Amino acid sequence: MTIAPPLAHDDTLVLGTVVPPPPPAPRASSRRRVPRWVPRDRARATAGASVAAQVARLLAAALLALAAYVGIVSDLEHAIAQDQLHRTLSDQLAAGTAPVSEGDVDDVLLPNGAPVAQLTIPQIGLDETVVEGTDSSNLAHGPGHRRDTSLPGQAGVSVVMGRRAAFGGPFARLEELSPGSRFTVVTGQGKQTFEVIGVRYAGDAAPAPTKAGESRLILETARGPAFVPHGVVRVDAELVTETQPRGARYTTFPTLPPSDKELASDTSRAWALVFALQLLVVVAVGAVWTYRRIGPRQAWIAFVPAGLLAFLVVADQAVRLLPNLL
Repeated sequence: MTIAPPLAHDDTLVLGTVVPPPPPAPRASSRRRVPRWVPRDRARATAGASVAAQVARLLAAALLALAAYVGIVSDLEHAIAQDQLHRTLSDQLAAGTAPVSEGDVDDVLLPNGAPVAQLTIPQIGLDETVVEGTDSSNLAHGPGHRRDTSLPGQAGVSVVMGRRAAFGGPFARLEELSPGSRFTVVTGQGKQTFEVIGVRYAGDAAPAPTKAGESRLILETARGPAFVPHGVVRVDAELVTETQPRGARYTTFPTLPPSDKELASDTSRAWALVFALQLLVVVAVGAVWTYRRIGPRQAWIAFVPAGLLAFLVVADQAVRLLPNLL
């Protein structure tokens, strides 16, 4: 008689046979995965490259906004300004209060941007209200009368400057005028008719000085391709109707602000561009924070209009630093 050995605790009896338990499953490795080490210098370089990329994108967007402003928005701004100026001058002409000098009876200087004349040149399709002052801001509204010269039609020499390309480019076709072409200027002293006597560039001889009782008008704009000026073109015209008395002039050429001369920039408002750029940076930071912390939809809704406004403000201030005849 054979006695079977006692069953172990985990043994199983199958048809009289003792089957040992399966081997235990291998234990998972207790070793922890060590994160990959990144050198500190490399991390800093990566962060710096990311910041540089963001700054580059922001600058590219600002340049694109500037191009869009100069090429599209500036024309709209010029058209709106011309409509308002034309209405104002028409009312003043009807009331007999249009300015004929640089100051009034109280010796108050005529402000920059005030309408002083209506210039019409049918040969080049031009009909523009002329404003007082020739810096970049004034020429954004239309052709400008240089403050140290007589008004068109008055005894002496009058200078009117206008842009070639930006803000409507009113003087873009000025070089198409030829000797003998006639055009008119309406001021507070009536309608004056001028006849072109020549077109000249840098180095060309100027016409003989005007004699007593004569009146000459010089139209000036930039020379060269649009937005790439490399000189000044001048059209000289003589008055063929009756000369009007010269109004009082308090500004002389030595006291004329540098920003009012040909191809000059107005740097007096550079501080405004600095604040506009700060506004753009604040909007950009706010948009990034909102995108990451709140959500992309909220960022788009809140900051697309604000971003467009900031870009337009920056472009508007940057244009003031460009040459006034651009």
